[in-house]
Amino acid sequence: MDFATLVGLIAGIGLVTSAIVTGGNAIIFVNPPSLMIVVGGTISVILMKFPAGEVFNSLRVMKNAFFFQAPSAVAIINQIIEMAMLARKEGVLALESVEPEDEFLRSGIQRVVDGVDTGHIKRAMNQELDQMVARHDVGISVFKMGGDIAPAFGMIGTLIGLVKMLSSMEDPSAIGPAMAIALLTTLYGALMANVFFLPIADKLAFRSEQELFARRLMVDGILAIGRGETNPNQLKTMLGANLAPKEREQLE
Repeated sequence: MDFATLVGLIAGIGLVTSAIVTGGNAIIFVNPPSLMIVVGGTISVILMKFPAGEVFNSLRVMKNAFFFQAPSAVAIINQIIEMAMLARKEGVLALESVEPEDEFLRSGIQRVVDGVDTGHIKRAMNQELDQMVARHDVGISVFKMGGDIAPAFGMIGTLIGLVKMLSSMEDPSAIGPAMAIALLTTLYGALMANVFFLPIADKLAFRSEQELFARRLMVDGILAIGRGETNPNQLKTMLGANLAPKEREQLE
């Protein structure tokens, strides 16, 4: 679990809530019409821009911001080196007994065992990576769209509140509720965008980059084994070039 995401979300909400509570009557910050405008409006526009299935899928993808365990690049390279040493000693067919936990790595090694041409392996695996990135981009786009739309509906709510206020200047009792709508919709929109939608979108984009980096390491290692480049020192040098100096020291 990524505690940084959880701590950041709780801290952001907690700080705002504390400021509201310590400043006096917190109930004045709860305004159903404002919530209806911002929350309802944001959801409705997202549903207009994306298929319903993609919207609901993005909610499932959101868990990656909290529970995603990034693949260890060091562990991947060490595993590839071990498989290369086995192929060097006993032949490529010996890799059929190896079953990596990662499905992407396992399917790539199986293609090598089956004698598939490395050019075809590269095209097939890169196509899988492109499809993975495309899927990730849709989920990220949903949250980015929420970050763009929520403040816009906050401004719409502000305009609605101002119109109500200006149209009821002769009735002082109506000015307060109208002004509350005008100000609180802006607050709700800013909070939804900057405490939830945009941070989640950025964290999902970061997770996608981590996963793509790990998968590209796998592709490079698989292709090297497929070409017969099974010298462990050469593989260590080639794949280790993608790591930070401290991580290279952890390679076997």
